[in-house]
Amino acid sequence: MKVGIVGAGITGLALTHYLAEQGIESVTFEADDEAGGVITSRTVDGHVTEPGPQRMRKTPGVVELAEKAGVGDDIIEASEGKLYVYANGELGEAPITKRQFFTTDLLSVRGKARMLAEPLTRPGTPQETIEEVFVRKFGREAYEHFIGPLYGGIYGSDPAEMPAAFALESLLEREKETKSLLRAFLQRVNQGHSAAPMSFTEGNQQLPNALSETYADRVELSTPVEKIRSEESYVIETADGSEAFDRIVITSDAKSTAEMLSPLESDGLVSGLDGLRNLRYNPLAQVFLHADHDYPGKGYQVGYNEELHTLGSSWNANMFDREGAQTVFLGGMHEPEIVDESDETLAEIAREEFEEVVGCEATVIDVARLKPGFPAWDTSWWALEDLELPEGITMATNYTARMGVPSRVREARELAKEFAKQADVDGSQQETKVAAPS
Repeated sequence: MKVGIVGAGITGLALTHYLAEQGIESVTFEADDEAGGVITSRTVDGHVTEPGPQRMRKTPGVVELAEKAGVGDDIIEASEGKLYVYANGELGEAPITKRQFFTTDLLSVRGKARMLAEPLTRPGTPQETIEEVFVRKFGREAYEHFIGPLYGGIYGSDPAEMPAAFALESLLEREKETKSLLRAFLQRVNQGHSAAPMSFTEGNQQLPNALSETYADRVELSTPVEKIRSEESYVIETADGSEAFDRIVITSDAKSTAEMLSPLESDGLVSGLDGLRNLRYNPLAQVFLHADHDYPGKGYQVGYNEELHTLGSSWNANMFDREGAQTVFLGGMHEPEIVDESDETLAEIAREEFEEVVGCEATVIDVARLKPGFPAWDTSWWALEDLELPEGITMATNYTARMGVPSRVREARELAKEFAKQADVDGSQQETKVAAPS
């Protein structure tokens, strides 16, 4: 078996690693001149900045991958720390633990009582929006001051535009078992906290860079896939030529994927590509600041009733000892047009609002934009139900499955196991044919 992988982000590179371990031949094509995909790290004026994800979770799969790539000793583990929400003009602790729930001033006594009544409400349904589920289950105050900003912040999205059928699916399943969405939510949070936040000394991109170097004989950088077509097997075409594969795994963004699969659509082998073409991403801008403040913890989100442009901040200085480095986020579904403003405008907005929220002076390090942005997981996702792919082509992406580095690594590992089993079956069938009498 020979596998073609489109995209050298963490999913494609993890799959490259696991296929190599299984002894399966593969080639990974990456359009950019460096590996990582959305995982991007830069050093600016001595500061490590993260224009992509700010951190990952230290799960066994991620650690093993880092060790195999030779960067296990460069892992920086952060303590969990507090998370804040800026509401009613001040920072308050997000009530993740029981102690925080009873001590936080984010919620009034009435708001806490309403939240505790959640088990008495009927279960959430996939037909509702996430906002409808959360408001009905926890009350308007808890939604606007706590749960909405935290959950929507994961995607840079507005929960009012997000069907529960997608981004809330696993939590609704867990609610059936626990008889309480609140209990299910806290269980997920606590399970997540069992794996500490982590990064690397040179930033998150150190991991994909190391994997790309380890498997340099399998990874082709600066080689965009132009199209995928079908002959006796599947053929990947690039500017450098074409190559045939038994299986293809696509890890690229939705629009790029639709473009490269269009020849198969013309042949009637693929349908529903309009869903990919119209899948919405939330544009996101990041402003990197230098600031020293006295708050412990990992950052804050902005509540829904605050008149701020910024969405929140990640305190990488606290988590990874990065010399005052703070990341401030703008855009998302909250205000997508602001991403088109000049670097100077974004920098000034971020600096002023960070100083207002945290109460200390800040200086600007750099400005970046995440392209194509975060998958919105909004109503445009319904169209993915019409997508049909032929056997032998698989999509392994952060918009067809769970986001987050550990989830991406896990899916890659499972795919490699599946391919290895299929290779064993194909090999056995081939031996049987050879051994059969003529």
